[in-house]
Amino acid sequence: MTANDHDIVLCALASGSRGNAIYLAGNGNALLIDAGLSGREIEKRLRQQNLDPHNLDAILVTHEHSDHIRGVGVLARRFNLPVHLTAPTHRAVQDRLGHLPAWHYFRPGVGFKLAGFHIHPFALSHDAADPVGFTFACNGLRVGMATDLGVATGLVAERLKGCHLLLVEANHDMAMLMDGPYPWHLKQRIRSRKGHLSNDAAGELLTRIVHPDLRQVVLGHLSETNNSPRIARQTALNALRASSIPIHVAHQDHCSPVLHLSSQQD
Repeated sequence: MTANDHDIVLCALASGSRGNAIYLAGNGNALLIDAGLSGREIEKRLRQQNLDPHNLDAILVTHEHSDHIRGVGVLARRFNLPVHLTAPTHRAVQDRLGHLPAWHYFRPGVGFKLAGFHIHPFALSHDAADPVGFTFACNGLRVGMATDLGVATGLVAERLKGCHLLLVEANHDMAMLMDGPYPWHLKQRIRSRKGHLSNDAAGELLTRIVHPDLRQVVLGHLSETNNSPRIARQTALNALRASSIPIHVAHQDHCSPVLHLSSQQD
């Protein structure tokens, strides 16, 4: 399954601390953003959604943590896919990827074209070598992705403005985190500027960037220990003040619905 001439298709194959992978397609081309599950599991989930892994054109990597790169090398070799990442990320992860058929470097702040998309990577605040979020433009539509960030900076908000579909992190409920079982040093790491975005911070970000043409929001990278889909979704709904924008919650153990954006939509 690929997008038709007027659609962008997005499916969160997995999102969470045990693995992340996002499928994005447009103009008959398809990208995989991160591959943090095993190659076999990513293939399985693609096929469950009638998405053909043979249609993938490339893999993009946001950063080098294992829940984002576990299946990168296997999938790249199995389907002869080039891997796009920053040079610092490649240096940090090279020994874990194995041989790659091809790799290409991009830099935060410098846009590039790939598989029919105009892609703009932007810097995030996270405890990784060179973490990035992305915006993807195709057929007059814009998709923005930003997970694994400790703070939504002005740059992040600026880059995500004007997107028709957003995938943003809503990692933890602050009360659940502070009252939960994690050791103190881990709680401090998560709530720091280099950690993960809370539900409240995600809501604040949405209030800064919501606009009349925003059509769908996906909340990602929810903690299984320190959050719940109900709380995360309600926080986002409160932030958007009962807007009619659909809010989806991406899960760790199963795929999200296949979401469509049409350039012909009113």
